[in-house]
Amino acid sequence: MRRKVLIVTTVSGFLYQFEKNAVEIWKEKGASLHYASNFQIKAYEFEAEFFEKNEIVCHPLTIEKSPYRIGRNMQALKELIRIIREEKIDIVHCHNPMGGVLGRLAAHLSGREVHVIYTAHGFHFYKGAPLKNWLLYYPAEKFLAKCTDTLITINQEDKNIAETFHLKKNGQLAAIPGVGVDLKKYCPKQEQREAAREVLGVGSGELCLMTAALLDKNKNHRVIFKLLEQWRKEKDFPQIKYVICGAGPYESKLKREVKRRGLDDIVCFLGFRRDLPFVLQGVDLFLFPSKREGLGMAALEAMACAVPVAAAENRGTREYVRHGENGFLCDPGKTEGFRAAIEEIERKAKRGNELSAMKEAAVRTASAFSAEQSKSKMEMIYKSIGKGSKEHESKESQCDHECLQSKAVFPAGDGGQIYFGTE
Repeated sequence: MRRKVLIVTTVSGFLYQFEKNAVEIWKEKGASLHYASNFQIKAYEFEAEFFEKNEIVCHPLTIEKSPYRIGRNMQALKELIRIIREEKIDIVHCHNPMGGVLGRLAAHLSGREVHVIYTAHGFHFYKGAPLKNWLLYYPAEKFLAKCTDTLITINQEDKNIAETFHLKKNGQLAAIPGVGVDLKKYCPKQEQREAAREVLGVGSGELCLMTAALLDKNKNHRVIFKLLEQWRKEKDFPQIKYVICGAGPYESKLKREVKRRGLDDIVCFLGFRRDLPFVLQGVDLFLFPSKREGLGMAALEAMACAVPVAAAENRGTREYVRHGENGFLCDPGKTEGFRAAIEEIERKAKRGNELSAMKEAAVRTASAFSAEQSKSKMEMIYKSIGKGSKEHESKESQCDHECLQSKAVFPAGDGGQIYFGTE
């Protein structure tokens, strides 16, 4: 009998952007896929063709990212309970903080025997996080762990915290290297450099800086704007083109700030890009000033294309950025570190060999976070899950569970349905 899997996220584009591996694995296993999310939040691009091809049944939710939207989220909880019951869901895999909260509660309250998986793409409580985050999110995660069969983390700090939680009986904690970098797409192609710089509008002799990220407050673009405005007043200001790829709720605010700071001629917003593997070929330094990251796939994708990264130091970027070797770790609240990184890249570019060594180190690092490795670990996790009922459990699944526990380590709106395809 085909197992029915329900994937729950807060933002609808999240599945296509970050969870294609999971879809591929479940389809290979013959599972029937359902997807519940808020299709009104368009932080990432939604690919209808992808959903049609994979015969994914979509369920619109009233779920909101903010935990303070209590009315809407309570309605979403009722919607999820109904979906789980009516569709006879066997496995719920939830993502994002509110997706994780509501998905797990719904599975518990549905009255069905459901295997619950939660992928923490970065706990909202972490070293240096605001006190309110610890007061709100930590107790919630600790409590909901008791409703979780499989808890997946993507960085070592989160894994250490998760090890103190008590999961459901026979629950398992696993770790994966994020969603993984597609090394076939993201790889160095020196022959494309000039063409990519032309598309980006980078002039001869200009240093090309790039940030590819959701345009929101956490991504911290403003620290770079502040740096450029201050530095531009000095004589040693280099020729720079700063390109920003992405979309999000802060787009209009950030564009107004760029204009207010007089940076229109050197800062360019390119919107959501489908051709990042190509345009990254023309970039000299990838800026990643985000205050909080579970891991940070955009930075790893840049490194896979041989682009050094200047990243804000956090639990995610500490997993792969080696200061002075493949990039730079900077204080997210200060401009000095990012300036020093830009100056160092400029110096190394003039020397040639030194920059080549940093690029090679970046590529080597990214290879440890490949999509193949991530998929392999997810296959192991999914394989360890019982067949949906006690009579299907076997010695083989127990063996898989033990194998998973030992090997899952890090490297270095209305409640209705929208059908895409047939069920």
